[in-house]
Amino acid sequence: MFQTFSSTFDPSTGAARLSALRAQLVAEGLDGFLVPRADAHQGEYVAAHDERLSWLTGFTGSAGFAVVLPAIAGVFIDGRYRLQVRDQVDLSVYTPVNWPEMQAGVWIAENLAAGVVGFDPWLHTAEEIGRLESALAATGVTLRPVANMIDAIWPDQPAPPTGRAFPHPDALAGRRSDEKRAALAADLRKAGQKAAVLTLPDSICWLLNIRGADVPRNPVLHGFAILADDGRVQLFADAAKFDAETRAHMGDAVSLHDVADFLPALAGLAGPVRVDASAAPLIVSQRLAAAGVSVAWGDDPCRLPKACKTGAEIAATREAHLRDGAAVVRFLAWFDAEAPKGELTEIAVVEALEGFRRDTNALRDISFDTISGAGPNGAVIHYRVTEATNRPVTPGELMLVDSGGQYQDGTTDITRTMATGPTSDEERACYTRVLQGMIAISRARFPRGLAGRDLDALARAPLWMAGQDYDHGTGHGVGAFLSVHEGPQRLSRLSDVPLQPGMILSNEPGYYRAGAFGIRLENLIVVQEAPALGDNRAQFSFETLTFAPFDRRLIVTDMLAPGERDWLNAYHAEVLAKIGPRVEGAVLDWLQAACAAI
Repeated sequence: MFQTFSSTFDPSTGAARLSALRAQLVAEGLDGFLVPRADAHQGEYVAAHDERLSWLTGFTGSAGFAVVLPAIAGVFIDGRYRLQVRDQVDLSVYTPVNWPEMQAGVWIAENLAAGVVGFDPWLHTAEEIGRLESALAATGVTLRPVANMIDAIWPDQPAPPTGRAFPHPDALAGRRSDEKRAALAADLRKAGQKAAVLTLPDSICWLLNIRGADVPRNPVLHGFAILADDGRVQLFADAAKFDAETRAHMGDAVSLHDVADFLPALAGLAGPVRVDASAAPLIVSQRLAAAGVSVAWGDDPCRLPKACKTGAEIAATREAHLRDGAAVVRFLAWFDAEAPKGELTEIAVVEALEGFRRDTNALRDISFDTISGAGPNGAVIHYRVTEATNRPVTPGELMLVDSGGQYQDGTTDITRTMATGPTSDEERACYTRVLQGMIAISRARFPRGLAGRDLDALARAPLWMAGQDYDHGTGHGVGAFLSVHEGPQRLSRLSDVPLQPGMILSNEPGYYRAGAFGIRLENLIVVQEAPALGDNRAQFSFETLTFAPFDRRLIVTDMLAPGERDWLNAYHAEVLAKIGPRVEGAVLDWLQAACAAI
């Protein structure tokens, strides 16, 4: 099994570890310390070595941070984790803080009249620290870069990861690394920049057409890189991760150096050097400035071209989704037969689904820990089942399963909510509203230049009309055998990045009723040029990549408009046409019934 079910948090350790941190702060003359979830690469998913927030507080969510002050320690979480955090931290010593509604700078000013708050400059970006400094400018609080305070008190901190790097075939990437490097180098020259610093693991892997194994669920390499304006790259990573084949694959224009040489190499550059203020650790720009090297703030040059998939990447991803779709259909047929018996548990569901994906003989990893939430656990948006929380799948409750696979030809992410027996009118009405929102995104046509924030409301409108909503974005970007959460594209009120052809996104509205049930439906979609209509204005639309049926028993047909019903019937017909030839016997019989027109 890729997924394990041991509890990775223990609220009982929080008080002692917090006391140890505060003692360390006193010894260093500090009045506070920032503890982010992120690592030096600003990763959402981090290696065991970098699980500092979880080690200190017990909170295991993929986003958030803590601010430890003398009299209060706040754990900042967004809407996805407001139920989870209360189960995972010791509420007698930690205070959950709703973020981003409450910003860290405002909260610190309210809880610390004056003093010095420390932070590790490897773990915070220039943009993040700049916002904090601006918020605290009129207060008596200042920030100070320091060595990491958590590392100083974590006696059994795991070693940094040592996963092996490996080539990613050019045929799947659609462009050779030298072609990518030449194009980005030309952009640097056009901007008058001598180099760009790369700190995001998926950017480095994309640029060099390699993959790694340093982070669970994400085939990425930990390292740093400097791209010069002639297309050459200095890569700073553990040499032991690279065998002769991978070194040869990268080519002579990519030189490999020890990570310890990264900061000295920055000091030796000629400027201007592009640095992404939202991604690079602050220490990068600090070291450049200290050496008199001019900094040109700008986006990581890999992020946008990486997001706009090549034709080869999209074709490969389509095949990965069909393979994955067949595995999911086998799972859904199995679940439909077993759930009414009342003998399943959340863990059994996870194990079965991973087993169907493993049977493809192509699964490299799951793309994230499967969310398997029965009944009220489905309302915990990023719920992770453990041996301690494992709940029976009780007939008559809703079951939410959010999962995905990492295949060499693509990354998948799909959510389905299923009935396990009789359901209530209210549950079916809520399910139908979520489905209507998903259909609205799937059917959307929109002008060139619109961003995710312009479309997000389409998915929420059916819920809004019933006084309901969900506390997460409607969709995130997805990589091509890279991170399942990829920027810069999103379907979110916060996203101002224009959508472009080739961008893959999730489409996943939901509805959650604490203590009762959760509903989420998710397909992956890719932005494409829309067929000409009307006065031939340039417009985009979405191609659906994910193929698995929705639970027709949970759909209130009379709530669907004719266009919504037509889309659903056409989608189910396509599911049957594409997945039907990949299954047989009882599974095919089940699929035919599940895809029947309504």
